[in-house]
Amino acid sequence: MKRKPIVAAVSAALGVTVLSSAACAGATVESVEFIGMAAPATVDEKADVYTKAQARYTYTNGKQKTFDLQYHQVTGTTELVNGKLVGGLYDRNDAPLEDHDGPMASDAADGTSLLDIPGMKAKNPAKARALALVTQFEYKELPPNDGVSTGSFWSKLPVTPGLIRVDQDKRTGRLDVVDYSPISFAGVDGGWIHCGSTPSAWNTHLGSEEYEPDAKTREGLPKASDSDDGTDIASFSRYFFGDAATANAYRYGVLPEVAVDKDGKTTVVKHYAPGRYAREMIELASDHRTHIGGDDGKNTGLFMFVADLAKDLSAGTLYAAKVTQTSAANGGSFDLQWIKLGHASNAEIEALVDGGIQFSDIFDVSLTDPGDLSYTKVTTYMGTEWLRLKPGMEKAAAFLETRRYAALMGATTEFSKMEYIAFNAEDRKFYLTISRVEAGMADTKGVIQVARNDGGIILEMATAKGGEDTDGNPIDSQFVGTTLTSIPELVGGWMGGAKDAEGNACEQDKPCGPDNLRYVDSIRTLFIGEDTSRRNNNYVWAFNVDTRKLSRILSVPMAAEATGLTIVPNQNGFAYITSNFQHPGEDEIKNYLGTDKAEVLAAINAKWNDRRKAAIGYIGLADGAALPAMK
Repeated sequence: MKRKPIVAAVSAALGVTVLSSAACAGATVESVEFIGMAAPATVDEKADVYTKAQARYTYTNGKQKTFDLQYHQVTGTTELVNGKLVGGLYDRNDAPLEDHDGPMASDAADGTSLLDIPGMKAKNPAKARALALVTQFEYKELPPNDGVSTGSFWSKLPVTPGLIRVDQDKRTGRLDVVDYSPISFAGVDGGWIHCGSTPSAWNTHLGSEEYEPDAKTREGLPKASDSDDGTDIASFSRYFFGDAATANAYRYGVLPEVAVDKDGKTTVVKHYAPGRYAREMIELASDHRTHIGGDDGKNTGLFMFVADLAKDLSAGTLYAAKVTQTSAANGGSFDLQWIKLGHASNAEIEALVDGGIQFSDIFDVSLTDPGDLSYTKVTTYMGTEWLRLKPGMEKAAAFLETRRYAALMGATTEFSKMEYIAFNAEDRKFYLTISRVEAGMADTKGVIQVARNDGGIILEMATAKGGEDTDGNPIDSQFVGTTLTSIPELVGGWMGGAKDAEGNACEQDKPCGPDNLRYVDSIRTLFIGEDTSRRNNNYVWAFNVDTRKLSRILSVPMAAEATGLTIVPNQNGFAYITSNFQHPGEDEIKNYLGTDKAEVLAAINAKWNDRRKAAIGYIGLADGAALPAMK
């Protein structure tokens, strides 16, 4: 195992006992072990975000130190910071969207990046350093209070990420809010369902626009009967542009990147070159060129983008995976081949969008067999269709209709709920979450045929240096995926349709609905955040890839999703496990069968502003102090 330099932890004045300087002199961190906690048992535990776990640091001189973990909420949606609404929603003029209660805010905090911006000034430079916390908001679950709207408002409202400026205490690592600013997406026609994210190696925030709206139906063409698309771009357009017709589907479902300068000014670029699909988030290999993207939903693909230049996503080559199943055990094992979809730059694809290209310019389509061999039957997230590519439309199809074109070219579009990706640099592996094994993965058709598991699986992807695509052309990457194999210890604990006395359809002590995923090389640990309706409470787990130990380290409020997981192993001598949550008490905890249901729902409403508030924070120590650095 690699040696990691030790840093001072926190002051004993905060109630944390620190190793003496004599004991620590010359020592380095050998390992970090997470000691898990029990599942929530009381009303307050079921309604709250909390941890009772521990982290045990072992040093090269044989000394150990065990830290009691605590959750620290930095801020939350619906809170006001210097008069600005955290999670606030805005239109094309950056004017707040309002209902009868005033300005509206998201209840769905999601992807987060903690960035150290050179030159950014702290409020009190003598005691603190300035950091930038870029936080996305996926949607607003609860409907506006306008006397008309009801039901879920997923995809119906524009969402606006926020820049939270925080001061990092130099002594303890505690993060405290200094200011909040909405990040304007007005210049890129608004933000669409911002889900997971990745802090880049070049100090920017790489976001997402999940569940791309179907350009076919936006044009007025009929939806396939088995389409999984439930987005509402017309509603989005009304709220953002003031009318239902303006929003162009091809401007959404791409990769936004946010840069922050020393004065807190933000710049947003949407990258079209990496393709357009239901991108939960991306992860880059250590070459800063090769990225794997998670394609969420049913009947989706696996995509790889190799940028022309390191730390620059504006141009590159896009590939889709063709899968051969080698085993069905534990969620399956697979060999990978890569089909080249094309090469493009942002400028090329954006020019097509600016020029008004439509779905019907790219494909001929039929929802029934036309009896014409020039059409190809495909099944994707958008349902079963017969497609025929129009002449000269290869590039437009590859980068604007990525999943459909991949299927047309022979790639596998049978994956389900592929969400976060993580990268293990030492072992040259990617990890991929499948939140639920269903649909194309679990049916009896196609190349993927494994057992249904509503608790999901986590796959590891081995890579090789170089290789060839299916046409025999070299792939210019040192991290080309070769195989996918499910990790047995992380197979979801779905009980096959059975439920316990409280309505849980997944076991408490196994992962269920893995979604967020992060890997820390220095401590050989995979962190997992859950999103499932098969268990009443979702958790964050730590899994050591060497010892195979799985530990529950956080619980979020009942029916909430654990989001925003990012691990910062060393930020000025401190480590942060950021974790947010969204939509606490969703659907009024309808799946919960416990006798204390009314009490739990009342506690959620009291703690979380009648289910409107979502927390943004991190796992640390007492009084918000941070963990010692992990490397």
